[in-house]
Amino acid sequence: MALSTTPRLLVGTKKGAWMLQADGARRRWNISAPICFGTSVFHIVQDPREPKRMVLSSKAGHLGPTVMVSKDGGKKWTEAKRPPAFPEGLARKSHSGVDEPRTVDHVFWLQPGHASEKGVWYAGTSPQGLFRSEDHGDTWQSVDGFNQHEKWSDWCGMKEDSPPDGARLHSINVDPRDARHLYIGMSAGGVFESCDGGATWTPLNKGCSAEFLPSPDAEYGHDPHCVRLHPLMPDRLYQQNHCGIYRMERGAGVWERIGMKMPKKVGDIGFPVVLHPRDPDTCWVFPMDGTSVWPRTSPEGKPAVYRTSNAGKSWQRQDKGMPDSNAWWTVFRQAMTADTEKRVGLYFGTTQGAVWASRDEGESWKAIAEGLPRIQSVEAAYL
Repeated sequence: MALSTTPRLLVGTKKGAWMLQADGARRRWNISAPICFGTSVFHIVQDPREPKRMVLSSKAGHLGPTVMVSKDGGKKWTEAKRPPAFPEGLARKSHSGVDEPRTVDHVFWLQPGHASEKGVWYAGTSPQGLFRSEDHGDTWQSVDGFNQHEKWSDWCGMKEDSPPDGARLHSINVDPRDARHLYIGMSAGGVFESCDGGATWTPLNKGCSAEFLPSPDAEYGHDPHCVRLHPLMPDRLYQQNHCGIYRMERGAGVWERIGMKMPKKVGDIGFPVVLHPRDPDTCWVFPMDGTSVWPRTSPEGKPAVYRTSNAGKSWQRQDKGMPDSNAWWTVFRQAMTADTEKRVGLYFGTTQGAVWASRDEGESWKAIAEGLPRIQSVEAAYL
């Protein structure tokens, strides 16, 4: 099947999802009618193995969380027959010592499985849970090796320890060399690794700072915001954390804080990290104000993307075309992405409902959609 030569953006917002289709030059963008209008769409993702298939996670205030699936490129959507749900009897403890039933508040992250496993998807939820589908997202099973692990409560913390928007499992990464080799990130909890398809898990947080924890060398309890594995160099991982930007060479097994090279007045706190599709040394981040009360806005109201082309040894500010003052918004962890064009396109959606695009790897920027609800995710797709 021949795919489109121009990218499409899949945009999830607080009040539904939209698709943006580019022309051949990526200068003009057409915006679709809303999808799942009125529901909070956390993630909408294309299946690279079968590009007409998509999976979407949403939550309606009066109906609760669910997963929607499409097999025709997003023209029609049907609800999953069995969305992710924790097994009966699982509890979550509060500081008062009361056990509360562990129920899925929403499905936060969606990830296609390994290229060799047609129809397999993974989902991360709030509170922290991991689920797997083997039928294109129609029915979901608990990954009990994680969800029923004896240390789940220790790893994931108490209910009152959750981040302001709720605890969640995110950043599901599948090693392209081995379908059973998985990485996950948890806010809060940290980065964890499985080498047996999710049956067993090991914390992978050595080297990460955790200023909010009693021990500076805590094995778990960290707050990664986004973790990315580079498909062309699968032993290299990048992480945007509550306490900085990091890179890991898996053989060393230690996170190195590469964000210390960022300008001090900007800092290295943010949500997303986006990888260049062909260059493992290049990635982009979007810093936010993470000081004192965590306002979660662009530092000084001056938004900018920062790029490294040498694996974090240095960073360059990229803000041409963006507002130079009074832009008090930020970009969430799933709301920034890249396409695969020869001259890579970058895209991000803001908390004020605008989608920004760069056709030249971040050197210049332009708003291509405005007036949307708060944007929660942006993914590039080719149909």
